[in-house]
Amino acid sequence: MNIFVCVKQVPDTETKIVPRADGTFIETSSIKWIMNPYDEFAVEQALLLKAAVTGSTVTVLRVGGVKDTEATRTAMAMGADEGILVEGDDNLDSFSTAKALKGAIEKSGKSADLILTGKQAIDDDCLQVPQILAQMLSMPSVSVVVGFENNGGKLMLKREIEGGSLEVYEASTPCLVACNKGLNTPRYASLPGIMKAKKKPLQQFSLADVGVTDADRKVKYSQFQLPPEKPAGKKFDAMDDAKLNSVVSEVVGLLRNEAKVI
Repeated sequence: MNIFVCVKQVPDTETKIVPRADGTFIETSSIKWIMNPYDEFAVEQALLLKAAVTGSTVTVLRVGGVKDTEATRTAMAMGADEGILVEGDDNLDSFSTAKALKGAIEKSGKSADLILTGKQAIDDDCLQVPQILAQMLSMPSVSVVVGFENNGGKLMLKREIEGGSLEVYEASTPCLVACNKGLNTPRYASLPGIMKAKKKPLQQFSLADVGVTDADRKVKYSQFQLPPEKPAGKKFDAMDDAKLNSVVSEVVGLLRNEAKVI
C-alpha cells in the first residue's frame, strides 16, 4: 500500500507574530516552526497502518519554504520512508497548495492508495486543502476522523459532527482521510530515528516542476495587521449600599448598549 501523508510547517503557538511592513504576510525570519499538530495524527496513523499491512510505504509531502526546522524530516524521523518538498511561498492559498500536492504525488511515480492529512492547519484554519486535493484526484474523502479501522482493504472511519455525535463511514481505497485529535497518540522521534532520517531520500521540486503557476492562485492576501489592543477594563465600587442601585443600572446599561451582550 502506498500511503502519502501531507504535512504543513506552522509557527509555534508561543511565537510572537509580526506582520511584514508591506502587509502581504508575516515576518518569518525569527519564527520557531513546528509540524502542524493535526498532521502528527496523520503521520502516526500512516505508521500504524504501515506496520499492519506488509509491504506498505509512507511518503511525506510538504509545500512551503525551506526552514531550519523541517517537518518532513521530523515525519521521517518518526518512521516515514521518504519525503517530498515542494518549495514555494508559505502564504499560498488552498487551491495552489492542493494542486502542488497533487503534482508532487504524480511526480513520485507512485499511485496513492491512501492519503492522510490533518483536518486543518492551526495557522490559517482554512480546512480546505484535503477536500480540494481529493476532488482534484477524483477520490472520496472523509474529514474530522477520530476512529480508523482497516478491515481487509475496507476502511471504517468515525468522524465527529456537531453536538458530540459520531458518523461512521465505510470507504474503499484509494481515498483521502483528514485526521482529528483523539485518533491516536503520536509517537516521539527517537534519536536513532532522527539519525536515520538524515539518510532517507528527500526529493525537492519547485512549484513550476509540479505544474503550479501564479495564475492558479485564487486568493491573494493583503493588509496583514495585529488586532487592536484591548481597552482597559472598567471597575465599579459596589461596596456602598446607597450606590448599589445606580451601579447596577450603569453596568446593565453598558452590557446592553456598549458590549451588546444582553
